[in-house]
Amino acid sequence: MDNAGKEREAVQLMAEAEKRVKASHSFLRGLFGGNTRIEEACEMYTRAANMFKMAKNWSAAGNAFCQAAKLHMQLQSKHDSATSFVDAGNAYKKADPQAIDIYTDMGRFTIAAKHHITIAEIYETELVDIEKAIAHYEQSADYYKGEESNRQGSLCSGSCCSSANKCLLKVAAYAAQLEQYQKAIEVYEQVGASTMDNPLLKYSAKDYFFKAALCHFIVDELNAKLALEKYEEMFPAFTDSRECKLLKKLLEAHEEQNSEAYTEAVSSPLRFCTSPDSSCYRNLFSFSLCKH
Repeated sequence: MDNAGKEREAVQLMAEAEKRVKASHSFLRGLFGGNTRIEEACEMYTRAANMFKMAKNWSAAGNAFCQAAKLHMQLQSKHDSATSFVDAGNAYKKADPQAIDIYTDMGRFTIAAKHHITIAEIYETELVDIEKAIAHYEQSADYYKGEESNRQGSLCSGSCCSSANKCLLKVAAYAAQLEQYQKAIEVYEQVGASTMDNPLLKYSAKDYFFKAALCHFIVDELNAKLALEKYEEMFPAFTDSRECKLLKKLLEAHEEQNSEAYTEAVSSPLRFCTSPDSSCYRNLFSFSLCKH
């Protein structure tokens, strides 16, 4: 069956589903089998949505999934309703907020957080709207934190904290990319402070303080010096790290207006940028070289 045929079949299914919904509203039929007709209509809308998907009519698929989701709500099937709304969102290339609202109403913050990540990734890769991606990563982090507070002391607590930090690091990296340095600084400092006392995560804290200080340096040299002192006081292990030593070299070279030493200092960390976030290092160093 070609795409046109699939669309015709989907349109017919939509019409049949609508008839069943209308039939369920009559008084006598509502007394005898009203819910059965609603369930049949749900199935038809879902089948129609999948036919539209195969025909690559994404808008119509989204509409059909939304119709199914609303009927699931009428049947008090919250999980199926949320699933259909997410399917609608994927068809529209952005998840429908109603799905997330349902999960939060149910107290399932982790699922809501994951849906925000899905939306953020769509804005990152398909819609290329970094501001909106940032907003959804921030919302996801908030939901993970909410789940953590609900399950304080459980095994999930640490996992939720780690997931929240991953989202926040996305926020900070994109904020720096958009030259929103104050926002990036605040987030890197927040994640650094939350990890420096954790035996498993404390070695990452130096990286976050390093990036925060580098953002400071791009904006103002004096702020960078003060920030570096603060981070060393907060996290003594930072002092002996190569990141801290590099920052001090940058500050010293800049203060002495030694362009050769500064260029060497800037290029040196690129040799140890092996993390998945290494592009952030490169972007920040490029910005600092241009501005100083």
